[in-house]
Amino acid sequence: MRLHEHQAKTIFADAGVSVPESGLAASVEEVLDAVDEIGFPAAIKAQVHVGGRGKAGGIAVATDRAEAEAHAESILGMEINGYTVETVLVEAWIDSVDELYVGVTMDRGEGKPVLMVSTEGGVDIETVAAETPDAIAREHVDPAFGLHPYQARNVVYEAGVDADVALDVASVLTALYDLYEGNDASEIEVNPAMVTSGGDVVAVDAVMNLDADALFRHPELAALTEPSYANDLERAAGEYGFDYVRLSGNVGVVGNGAGLVMATLDLIDHYGGSPANFLDVGGGAKAERVAHALEVVFSDPNVDSVVFNIFGGITRCDEVAAGINEALAGLDAVPKRVVVRLAGTNAEEGMEVLDADLVEVERTLEGAVRRAVANAEEATG
Repeated sequence: MRLHEHQAKTIFADAGVSVPESGLAASVEEVLDAVDEIGFPAAIKAQVHVGGRGKAGGIAVATDRAEAEAHAESILGMEINGYTVETVLVEAWIDSVDELYVGVTMDRGEGKPVLMVSTEGGVDIETVAAETPDAIAREHVDPAFGLHPYQARNVVYEAGVDADVALDVASVLTALYDLYEGNDASEIEVNPAMVTSGGDVVAVDAVMNLDADALFRHPELAALTEPSYANDLERAAGEYGFDYVRLSGNVGVVGNGAGLVMATLDLIDHYGGSPANFLDVGGGAKAERVAHALEVVFSDPNVDSVVFNIFGGITRCDEVAAGINEALAGLDAVPKRVVVRLAGTNAEEGMEVLDADLVEVERTLEGAVRRAVANAEEATG
């Protein structure tokens, strides 16, 4: 679960991290009210669950009321990587003498949280890691013992942070780690952390991603959850309760279980195809749920064929097969060729139930994927 910048900054401020004065606005009028209170210059920043806002034109600085109005009209309602900007953060501009990156994430290779500090703030940390990896100082933390104060100081000094603000940066990093550990976060970062001429360290940006599976321990954070979809297909899938991600290929995929769907995607790629989506229909794939899954997949104009990969555990394959028949029979015409593979509980019965006039049946996953890839190739000529 990714928090909006304004939500993360509220949490940071409560933890003692300095953030700029700001206000949230959902209309041009609210933007103007906010700048009247905050003053100029002021940054107007799109609040969407995606990075790259600045490059997309979602962040602008206003030096007077007319500019604020123009920027608000431009940013509110714009699309950034498929997300519609519905609110903006109006924030006091911070004059700085230096920019830093500070963050905490999980190093899965080491199996430990890692502190990261770089003097190249304001630049995508992935770019820094790829082009100048030595510019990022790292310090792993043993979760059994937690963060020791000397570790925060070590990584700050190793990064080459100016000695005049090093202890303040270490304090910010310690606060971020406490938030990371205490809220079951998967990633926390400030990029950039601005160093002012007066020596203050201010979090001008804020990223806080949480482990969604741990939200039951944090009801106050769970309350911040907002549906966030990159496109209409993801929105429809979310409303139906599916785990769905649209991809760039042309072979639609429906399965029950994230691992099973991922294996299907890998095989499509292995056999020369390109998956159009990840769609986990979940358990209990009865007719209505199957129909909704097919509605989502068929609505994607990139899809040229579909593969259904179902493993019956608690879910019975004969019930899924009946659901597929009912869903497809309810259409005026099946728009794309559908290949079905069933395995597990009542798989044989399910394959007998499937209507061969509506679907193509394969007994193995490899066979189903090969046929779906071939169908897609045939459809595209």
